[in-house]
Amino acid sequence: MKVSKLAANLIGSEIVKIGNEVNDMKANGAQIANLTIGDLNSQLYPIPALLEEEIEKAYKNHQTNYPPANGILSLRKAVSEDLKNRWNLDYSPADILITAGARPLIYAIYKTIVDEGDKVIYPVPSWNNNHYTYLTSAQGIEVETKPENNFLPTAEEIAPHVSDAVLISLCSPLNPTGTMFTKDQLYGICELILEENKKRSADQKPLYLLYDQIYSNLTFGEKHFNPVSLFPELKEYTIFVDGISKSLAATGVRVGWSFGPSEIIEKMKALNTHIGAWAPKPEQEATANYYQNTTELNRFVNHFKGELENSLKVLHDGIQDLKSKGLNVDSIQPMGAMYLTIKMDYIGKKMSNGDVIEKTSDLVFYLIREGGVAFVPFSAFGCSVTDPWFRASVGGLSVDEIKEMLPKLEAALNKLL
Repeated sequence: MKVSKLAANLIGSEIVKIGNEVNDMKANGAQIANLTIGDLNSQLYPIPALLEEEIEKAYKNHQTNYPPANGILSLRKAVSEDLKNRWNLDYSPADILITAGARPLIYAIYKTIVDEGDKVIYPVPSWNNNHYTYLTSAQGIEVETKPENNFLPTAEEIAPHVSDAVLISLCSPLNPTGTMFTKDQLYGICELILEENKKRSADQKPLYLLYDQIYSNLTFGEKHFNPVSLFPELKEYTIFVDGISKSLAATGVRVGWSFGPSEIIEKMKALNTHIGAWAPKPEQEATANYYQNTTELNRFVNHFKGELENSLKVLHDGIQDLKSKGLNVDSIQPMGAMYLTIKMDYIGKKMSNGDVIEKTSDLVFYLIREGGVAFVPFSAFGCSVTDPWFRASVGGLSVDEIKEMLPKLEAALNKLL
């Protein structure tokens, strides 16, 4: 059967492939500690009770017709107030766009800015930039990052590529690493963007910055920095992505927002009218009401991120314990989000049946079968298939389940020859 060239060459998600393997085994009775998905076990991490009440109330009040294309005004006002109070960012409700989570926003930013063949700069590892680049027929410029920089790009690494690029896509705290930009790291990149745009004429497309801060409320003692607070003049070039999916444990509620230059937001809104990726109206009404209760909002976020931080600490300490026992593992101190970056350097090792671990996905499926634990290799985020780093998401497991998993991981790794 013939399909479009885009569909024919579209690469499926490696994370979904791993998840399918896990689900198949669990359906057959296997006990798997699933650290793959960037989601939350809603039994462990339910959404705020007040938000749930507001959602139910909105449905009972029959708020089930189409919302406005850019989102209901009360929610855009609530987001505008929160941005001012939380980050001292001044964006009017007119410059805020509400959609069904962050994915439609990222896609819309790409489609609004990028023409076929345009260059887009993004770091590896990073989530889905390679796929959005493909979907927009852009030319991806992948900047390979280093563990000593917490897998975040530096201005020096980006600088050689900016002269003819139209978009830089960044995320902090970063999916998949749970690390975040320091002030100096982000400052240098901001300076680079401003310097480049000063060189461009009025008939040239500027160099824009997509700044995904969906995890910005989930940081552990580190301060979250954003480009516009560092350089107010970057406001005309920066498009933010944010929402409630992560900070309110509300991945399935599907309320996200973008804010940025008026012209860009207007074009994104127009695109969304054809895609129809609106957040459901009852969820918008509920989120607007919930965000007006700032005391409850902050109480929930602080409690929730404390639980995530504790889970990540238990996992990080466990990996460091395995390292002290001589295993070829390591991990980076978690800074935010729900992810731990883990190194497991076992390329070239043999399984008991004689098969060789030739790429990191081989190790992933081995650990699923032999250790009952599932990770995502950084190859799913644009890195080499032999890069020994992995993402572990703690959102689906309790602290006790993490503790129970660690000896199984140790035993499975010790079986490799």
